[in-house]
Amino acid sequence: MSELAIPELCLVVLIGPSGSGKSTFAANNFGTFETLSSDFFRGMVSNDMNDQGATKAAFESLNFVAGKRLDAGLLTVIDATSVQADARRQLVALAKAHDVLPVAIVLDVPLSVSLERNDSRTDRTLDHHIIKRQHEQLRRSLKGLGREGFRKIHTLESVEATEKASIRREPLLNDFRFDEGPFDVIGDVHGCLSELCTLLEKLGYRLTRDGQGRVLGAEHPQRRKAIFVGDLVDRGPDSPSVLRLVMGMVAQGNARAVPGNHEDKLVKALDGKKVQTSHGLAQTLAQLATEPEEFRLEVKNFCRGLVSHLVLDQGRLVVAHAGMIEAYQGRASARVRAFALYGDTTGETDEYGLPVRYAWANDYRGEAAVLYGHTPTLEAEWVNGTMCLDTGCVFGGKLTALRYPEREVVQVPAEKMWFPPAKPLTPAHAAKQSGSVPPGGGAAQDPGERTDGMLKMSDILGKQTIQTSIHGRVSIRQEQAAGALEVMSRWATDPRWMPYLPPTMSPVATSKLPDHLEHPAEAFESYNKVGVEAVICEEKHMGSRAVVLLTRNPVKFDALPGWRGTVYTRTGRPFFEQKTTDEFLSRIDAAVEEAGLWEELATDWILLDAELLPWSFKADDMIRGQYAAVGASATSGLDDAVVALEQALDSGADVAALLRRIRSRQENAAAYIAAYQNYTAPTIGPEGVQLAPFQVLASEGAVHSGRDHTWHLDLVDKLVKADPVLIRPTRHIVISTGSKDSTSAGVKWWQELTADGGEGMVVKPLKNLALRSGKSRGGKDLVQPGIKVRGREYLRMVYGPDYTDPHNLMRLKDRNLALKRSLALREYALGIEALDRLVAGEPLWRVHQAVFGVLALESDRVDPRL
Repeated sequence: MSELAIPELCLVVLIGPSGSGKSTFAANNFGTFETLSSDFFRGMVSNDMNDQGATKAAFESLNFVAGKRLDAGLLTVIDATSVQADARRQLVALAKAHDVLPVAIVLDVPLSVSLERNDSRTDRTLDHHIIKRQHEQLRRSLKGLGREGFRKIHTLESVEATEKASIRREPLLNDFRFDEGPFDVIGDVHGCLSELCTLLEKLGYRLTRDGQGRVLGAEHPQRRKAIFVGDLVDRGPDSPSVLRLVMGMVAQGNARAVPGNHEDKLVKALDGKKVQTSHGLAQTLAQLATEPEEFRLEVKNFCRGLVSHLVLDQGRLVVAHAGMIEAYQGRASARVRAFALYGDTTGETDEYGLPVRYAWANDYRGEAAVLYGHTPTLEAEWVNGTMCLDTGCVFGGKLTALRYPEREVVQVPAEKMWFPPAKPLTPAHAAKQSGSVPPGGGAAQDPGERTDGMLKMSDILGKQTIQTSIHGRVSIRQEQAAGALEVMSRWATDPRWMPYLPPTMSPVATSKLPDHLEHPAEAFESYNKVGVEAVICEEKHMGSRAVVLLTRNPVKFDALPGWRGTVYTRTGRPFFEQKTTDEFLSRIDAAVEEAGLWEELATDWILLDAELLPWSFKADDMIRGQYAAVGASATSGLDDAVVALEQALDSGADVAALLRRIRSRQENAAAYIAAYQNYTAPTIGPEGVQLAPFQVLASEGAVHSGRDHTWHLDLVDKLVKADPVLIRPTRHIVISTGSKDSTSAGVKWWQELTADGGEGMVVKPLKNLALRSGKSRGGKDLVQPGIKVRGREYLRMVYGPDYTDPHNLMRLKDRNLALKRSLALREYALGIEALDRLVAGEPLWRVHQAVFGVLALESDRVDPRL
């Protein structure tokens, strides 16, 4: 049995006359959906697979579907005769258009076999002269398939060979997804041997030398691997020694490398082709002239064998000399290689005579981090998840490496200017898209101003699908995104400083008790059913949900020195003007310092989920215009009605039942007024305002959703101790959901909270982020992160003064919670995803995509009383 090797991603063209066995071969060796048959598409467009008049439309449809499959990275097989050069030319062009390799599998069986099979078919038969012509066309084509552009050609010359053949799928040469590192990615060396050796030693590599003192390789004791982004040669003092070192490391398995445009040109020169020896090539050729011929041959073969780019770490990292747009990653074509070597240019030249290059990184939206070189910059900075590591060592700058996955920049200075630059080096941020969040560095912006072009509309508008790590894919409808954009663009905090929005919260299931709409028993029961054995009940503060971003490293958030952070609402609006924000945050900073949290969390920034109290600080206008107005009108009218009915009753009128109803409504109105008055307090600016944090969302290097809630509240208690006037504690109790005594204690605690005028409590899995019992992370088995159980009197504010009347309560118990619960889970997953992306150092557009998604989901029509 013979194995036919093909790339995992390619366009396979089966070539052979009718009756040669193409369809059978495809059915035996490829998946059902991988094979696109011209006969099938002929039937699709005409209801008749034999209708030759539908051939043009059939192939237009086939090519369209094939293109969609190739776009999706799916191997595709074309089952058609393809014996005519023009038909093959279109398919080769299709492969090139989608940057995949065209592969030919030729079924060159004897003509007699094709004729015999044709005669035995019951669905259709062709005239013998048609099959003979196809066979002749095939014979004329065999020698020219390579020239037509097919990168692999397999010819099966007999029925037996066809039946015994099998397919072996091989990774593309650029596919190193299996290699997860860790890596040290090194920028353009350009013959600077001494700086390279110094950098490798700083990175922890041990150099190996021969008896003549020449460096032959390097190895890291922790098995890290160096990756070179190309341009090892030209301009610098010792290109041959740099090549000897890198070639040795690659041969030893301690390094990988991609070619730079200078290696590409060197290969042509070593092949004897006529090339211009400018930009340092003349120096390299002179240096190599002193080396043995055998070494020059090794250099040529090494450079020629370098693949255009590398896809590493399960696709999370891409390395290419000049960069790599997302559409080209993991693909293979001449234009992919050209982009990897030279980038994309406008065709113009600047005042220095150098090509003007498109700033592709400004528009990059891929999930993989891209590390590259080619265009020297003053500093290595992140731009939309990409980083240029060429910091102009040969021009007197620095030689730069990035530790991956740590994302730590390591540099050594150039020993001298080895070659004068054609133009001055410029900062990377001069060409970057303003607003990308550079992990560990970036251009500072004034926090009081928005920068034009910070984000792209396409990042958020239209239908979006956001992959989350804890709840699978979350879809955002077009109309949801449009509604969120209105809020975000008019009132929201700058996206650079809004890395999280809190989710909505699911209410508890409707109580079975006749006189309650909500009760803790249902919350304990629901968690017990999904295997959550321990929950924590936290006091629900009646305030305004607040997210606090506090930092001592404004550069992390692309802000100017002195910027402390921000405080914003659950829809992203700032709570205070900037001066008040600074004063408020300075007090929180002092409390964090006094509590020792900066050191304990080993961080210079912290993100808190909290409530800002009192409620009247933010909701005073609503209290006066809505709640107080209702209470005043109800009290006024009912008081007059009671007086009149009492007089009527004294006069003998039969109004006793009506008087009882009105007095009941009077009591309800008084209870309504008392309910909202519980949450009002005088404030002047930030004076009188308290913050009740209940969760530390994230800090440097860590998202804290996996820590149990007692850990979070212990940290809060330290803040309370540090500043008891500003920081308000969150009372709590831990409950075992399977214990009747424990749940009874939880119910009693809730009753005491609400009897004192409290809003109620939130019941959460003690372990915090929880999944249904026996389920694995990543699917849709996420348990509600919190269930709110509101007090009987607090709900009077929500549902109206008379909601507790039996007939009203019975009607209100018929409420649909499904959409609210679904939104709570999806928004929570998006919030955690945003934090994960922030901590991982992903670009702003990726973080903001998840944050924006939370706000977009909030535009769904849900009963606001829930």
